Amino acid sequence: MLRVTVLVSGGGTNLQAILDAIDRKEIQDVRIGAVISNNPGAYALERARLHDIPALCISPRAYESREAFHQALLQALRDSQADLVVLAGCLVVIPECIIREYKGRMINIHPSLIPSFCGTGFYGLKVHEEALKRGVKVTGATVHFVDEGTDTGPILLQKAVEVREGDTPEILQRRVMEEAEWILLPKAIDMIARRYRE
Repeated sequence: MLRVTVLVSGGGTNLQAILDAIDRKEIQDVRIGAVISNNPGAYALERARLHDIPALCISPRAYESREAFHQALLQALRDSQADLVVLAGCLVVIPECIIREYKGRMINIHPSLIPSFCGTGFYGLKVHEEALKRGVKVTGATVHFVDEGTDTGPILLQKAVEVREGDTPEILQRRVMEEAEWILLPKAIDMIARRYRE
C-alpha cells in the first residue's frame, strides 16, 4: 500500500480528482495518510475531512522563522509516513531539506507543457495569462518529479490541451484542469503505486 501525503494551498480540486479516482478504483493500493496546507482557509482541508483523512494546517505565520516552518513541515511529512508526497496546487517553495529527504518520491502538477511557462513566478492564472499573451495554440499540464529547481525535475506525464478563440485565462485554466490536470495526477499516482507493488 503506497502511503501518499498531499500538500495543498487552495480549493483542492486536484486533491478531489485524486479522491474521486481512488473511489472509482482507478488508483489502487494507495492510501492518503494526510493532507497538509500552509493556508488555514484552504477548502482542500475540508475535502480531506469529508473523506476522514487527517487535515493539518502548517502556516509559516505560526513560526518565528522560515527555518522553523520548514522543520515543522518536514516533521509532519515524516509523521504521516509518506512514501510519496504530492504537490497538488501547493504554493509553498519546498526547501532543500525536504527535497533531499523525498528525492524521487515527490511529484508536482504544473498547468503548462514544461518547459513552456514554468519556473519562478509561473503559477495559477499567471501561467494561462502568459500562454494567451504569447498566442500559443496548444497548452496543457505536466506531472514531474520535484528537484532543487522550480519545475525542473524529470517529467513523468504530459497532456496537451487546445487553446480556443476567445479564451480568457479563467476559461483556459478550467479547461486545462478538466482535460489534463485532473486526469494526469491520478494517473501518475497509480503508475507510481504499480511500481511500488512490483
